[in-house]
Amino acid sequence: MNGPATATLTYVYAVTPPTPALDDVLPTLTGVAGSRVALLAPAPDDTGPVVFAISDVPRADFEEAVLPARFEDLRWLEETARAHHRVIETLAARTTVLPLRMATLYQDHTRAMRALQSQSQEFATQLARLAAHTEYGVKIYVRPATAPDTGAAAPSAGPGKAYLQARRAQRDAHEDHYRQARTAADRIAEIALRYAADHVAHPPQSGPLTAASVGENVVNAAFLVPDAEADAFRRAVQAAAEDLPGILLETTGPWAPYSFTALPPTPEAPILDVPLPEPPPGPGHEPR
Repeated sequence: MNGPATATLTYVYAVTPPTPALDDVLPTLTGVAGSRVALLAPAPDDTGPVVFAISDVPRADFEEAVLPARFEDLRWLEETARAHHRVIETLAARTTVLPLRMATLYQDHTRAMRALQSQSQEFATQLARLAAHTEYGVKIYVRPATAPDTGAAAPSAGPGKAYLQARRAQRDAHEDHYRQARTAADRIAEIALRYAADHVAHPPQSGPLTAASVGENVVNAAFLVPDAEADAFRRAVQAAAEDLPGILLETTGPWAPYSFTALPPTPEAPILDVPLPEPPPGPGHEPR
């Protein structure tokens, strides 16, 4: 599958178990840079418990020297992130996957194979932990308090006093919304104890990832939920905010377990060693 040594790099999307469940999708699955996705597996006489989902990408576009500039090109970044995400979600619909971060690159198949073999048992352990589990995201937003309404003050109040009363009411409403957010967070923590196998607290989102009209994001969490408990988990989370009008609660998923794939370093490290910006999210989801 490799072209000339200087032509391509090996892009790794995820780790999966070797399974015939992917046979129907691989012939037509394309990934980053429109490249065909395939499985990189140990030789038949050295069968391992896991395989890499890979494709060959143009070296000129992905080598370490050019990637920092590439990641400043928002259009290229979005296309790459969405292609990466699409491959992982396609695989996850058919088998357990261990997603790897965007732009996990090796010089060639041989080096990627060394990385696969050196961590095969750790990969297998992680896949066993993730089997029959799915990631769901939960975000809590504090709704903005309404702007002061000076006309609502007592008729006897002067303009200055009316303004101060309105500002005080807005401040009280704002504090009440934060109390409601804490209540929702406590309820969700209790729900997680009942239904989730694991959870990760991500930093709250801000800037272009959060519309100002929605409010301030104060909780941004991911939960690893057994598939058998998924419906009950989602119902319980939605019910947690039904009596809390000062907040907006958003649940996303199901997703591949992006947030639960921490692995130790491998002796055969990827070639990429530059800080990556957070990629544009897939529909409704932010890969972590």
